[in-house]
Amino acid sequence: MEIDVQSILFEFIGGLGIFLLGIKYMGEGLQKTAGDRLKDLLDKFTSNPFMGVLAGIVVTILIQTSSGTTVLAVGLVNAGFMTLRQSIGVIMGANIGTTVTAFIIGIDIEAYALPILALGAMMLFFFKNQKLQNYGQTIFGFGALFFGLDLMGSGLSPLRDLEAFRELTVQMSEVPILGVVIGMVFTFVVQSSSATIGILQSLLGQEMIKLDAAMPVLFGNNIGTTITAIIASIGASIAARRAALTHVIFNLIGAIIILMLLNPYTALISYISEQLVLNSEMTIAFAHGIFNFANVLLFFPFIGLLAALVTKLIPGEDSVMEFEPTHLDPIFIQQSPSFALEQAKEEIIKMAEYAYRGLEETALFLNNHDQKHADNAFQIENALNKLDREITEYLIQLSSAQLSDQDSEKHSALINSVRDIERIGDHFENVVELVQFKVSNKIVITDGAKADLNEMIELTNRAFRESIESISEMNRDKALEVVKLENQIDRMEKSFRKKHIIRLNEGSCTGSSGIVYVDILSNLERIGDHALNIAEDVLGEKIPETVH
Repeated sequence: MEIDVQSILFEFIGGLGIFLLGIKYMGEGLQKTAGDRLKDLLDKFTSNPFMGVLAGIVVTILIQTSSGTTVLAVGLVNAGFMTLRQSIGVIMGANIGTTVTAFIIGIDIEAYALPILALGAMMLFFFKNQKLQNYGQTIFGFGALFFGLDLMGSGLSPLRDLEAFRELTVQMSEVPILGVVIGMVFTFVVQSSSATIGILQSLLGQEMIKLDAAMPVLFGNNIGTTITAIIASIGASIAARRAALTHVIFNLIGAIIILMLLNPYTALISYISEQLVLNSEMTIAFAHGIFNFANVLLFFPFIGLLAALVTKLIPGEDSVMEFEPTHLDPIFIQQSPSFALEQAKEEIIKMAEYAYRGLEETALFLNNHDQKHADNAFQIENALNKLDREITEYLIQLSSAQLSDQDSEKHSALINSVRDIERIGDHFENVVELVQFKVSNKIVITDGAKADLNEMIELTNRAFRESIESISEMNRDKALEVVKLENQIDRMEKSFRKKHIIRLNEGSCTGSSGIVYVDILSNLERIGDHALNIAEDVLGEKIPETVH
């Protein structure tokens, strides 16, 4: 019998593409339905490793990719908002959460894939309500997942008659390491462990492969999925690289242990399958789920040891900044309002340091367009919002205490400063979004315009740094320096706007690039204004417009 290679290839690749699109769409739909609060979930519920595991499971179910959760954890560690120990729990949880996709695939509803797709598409096209559109996207992704699987299965089915394929499956049974390599390489190439498992489920369902040949591929897939985290950690902080290495060690050791117990584990899965009368797809789901759950149970008591090991393997200072407020103890409000005020000031200084770091990340993103700097800036902006809420609430509680006249003035200055720092976060977030718009729309900013922006960023950062130091030390001289710098920022903005009009008239600059350029200038000028506000709080007076 002659095999139509083109049909096999086209159906398999097309099915794989639709499957991956389905996973992406379903994850995005679930994420939007959940209110896109995944970072908040990881921030709030990772206080201990057990909560980290639960958060990892929930986030992975919502975004339908363990790699995505791990990358998110690596990003949070890189930005200093999560400790290494917390991230290990999240990574373990991600490994359990990813098995849910296999259980979904195990439900035998492939025959209904097209009607499900149609329902999702109709909800997307005929409903204007955003919530219904999110549900429609999830349903569409769900249908696409099964339709893609069906296509892949029908594309691969002719291989059962190919002698070379039968020999390969026999070899995978006899030499498990071959199956591990196949699973690892395929998962690395398609960047989706769910795709590898979906194909395995299809092959086993059509009896094209035996369970003992499928199992090593399953464990190779667990190793392959760590590559994404390694890529995400390249060039990241020491703590982020340690988090990625933890993922590799955790999955690699787990795979080695289970390969040593391959025969008894395969027998156990066969027994469970017979007892529960599972179909082939659900059998693979159970094999994947039990392995990952057991792996987490095995390693959970050794989280501290894992953290110590990766710290030894990747030495260096861990630059983690404390994300949670550490100075806002309510007991001081009643016992010593003056001391409580000082504690609030310390927290505001820390918040300002975050904002300054956000400005640095924004400048880096403007110049090299590396997405990790944009992610860091967004994470810092989230932190500023949280700190703004908690510090403001603390200061409002403090306002009911007996404060001296001097402390009352200081209290008002601090409340104003918190608001200004939070607004600085909004402005650098705007700049990052403008740069993203520029990149995605292939808008070119001239070298001269870029040099102008860098000059203004440097001056703005300097003004904000001086304002932080002025409020930290309550130093009038530094506050007056901020007034001078803000004056320079205003003059610079006007000068650069004129230069932009000249470039427009000469034709060296386009209208779209001009909009981005001018909007960035405006946001930088507003950051300067907020730095001035902080300095004015230190000086205890508003500086007249004519002076600055």
